[in-house]
Amino acid sequence: MKNWKRHNPIADYVRKQRKAGKMTQLELADLTGVGLRFVRDLEQGKLNLMTDKVNQILIFFGSTLKPQPINDATS
Repeated sequence: MKNWKRHNPIADYVRKQRKAGKMTQLELADLTGVGLRFVRDLEQGKLNLMTDKVNQILIFFGSTLKPQPINDATS
């Protein structure tokens, strides 16, 4: 397995929402129109993912990516 940051906020959020909806990764991929590999990479914390596809999944769960200012608490 790659040395990705598995527990990042987006990976954790998507995994939690998917499991709360009692969906497999394959079902989430089918419902959102992205590939199964993309869902797996996202949940494993892969760093270089296409933001439009990340948003496809987040929008499915009622969220979206947005800019957030960096401050001492988040850096």
